[in-house]
Amino acid sequence: MADGTSEARPTGDAAAASRDQQQQSRALDSITDHVEERQLDSARVQQAMASITAASEADRRAQLARERELAAVRINGADVDIIVSELELEKKVAESMLREHKGDVVAALRSFL
Repeated sequence: MADGTSEARPTGDAAAASRDQQQQSRALDSITDHVEERQLDSARVQQAMASITAASEADRRAQLARERELAAVRINGADVDIIVSELELEKKVAESMLREHKGDVVAALRSFL
């Protein structure tokens, strides 16, 4: 009987140890999964930031190109004075309106009204 009891104990201890190892393995897997998810999330964040930066840079370049295009438009000082006096705007705003309408004072006045 002593032999039967001693054989049962190692089997019971082995089963308990096996369960403990399984629990520890699951816990380790869940921690590892969490770390991998965080790494994936940081990769997504980096991709999103790169995309935002690229879009911002493209917008900035487009704005600079538009400003250069408008600066190249020749405007008449008398037309600026007309818009300033008639619409009671600042000179810079009047110049901008004229440049946006390629120097056409009538179109600039109509767009404001």
